[in-house]
Amino acid sequence: MIILITTIIRTVILYFLVTLGIRLMGKRQIGDMQPNELVITLLISEIAAIPLQDTSQPILSGVTAIFVLVILEIVVSVIAMKSLIVRKLLNGKSVVVIKNGVIDQKMMKNVRMTVIDLIELLRGQNVFDITTVAFAVLEVNGGLSVLLKTAEQPATVKDLNINKETEFLSLPVISDGAIIKESLSALEINRKDILKKLGKTDIKEVFLMTLDRNGKQTIIKKRDKV
Repeated sequence: MIILITTIIRTVILYFLVTLGIRLMGKRQIGDMQPNELVITLLISEIAAIPLQDTSQPILSGVTAIFVLVILEIVVSVIAMKSLIVRKLLNGKSVVVIKNGVIDQKMMKNVRMTVIDLIELLRGQNVFDITTVAFAVLEVNGGLSVLLKTAEQPATVKDLNINKETEFLSLPVISDGAIIKESLSALEINRKDILKKLGKTDIKEVFLMTLDRNGKQTIIKKRDKV
């Protein structure tokens, strides 16, 4: 029983500690991490697992190691911000794999990328015809930035000389029958305004309601239970 309680306490402590450490390092998702950030994250997870698996190990040693890694990552990040050489050494650099519509086969070989890999990454950018690409840059985080050829780029409102009203971000004001107070504050409205817009519709009947500063609203009612 004592071992179980000890394990639970250790787990809670390490959970909050690792969460704090990741927050201190930034808000990047795994796919957006630089190589050094990913290494630190993996090391932290491994170190946190040791005192959880072996209760004979002092939790203080794991806590210390995690804090050292977090501090090291912050220091290295600051140095990388100031030094281009250090940044390139740690993270590498972006490479152009398609230039002026031509695939750079030598560069693809250098980064060990196959044509299939390139096509898959292009599809991830909603590009299904490689001949429409003017430039493609492989970023250090593994993502692909794509610039389509001029003739393939979608026309904008500016290109068509169309006057368009200012658009505002639609915010959810009701979610599953409950009013979201933060959204009301952002839109500078109150509960009475929402009730007025709903009319005879009961708030409890609303699955989702969105609203923007132009007054444009969308209401989705709950489905009747089967």
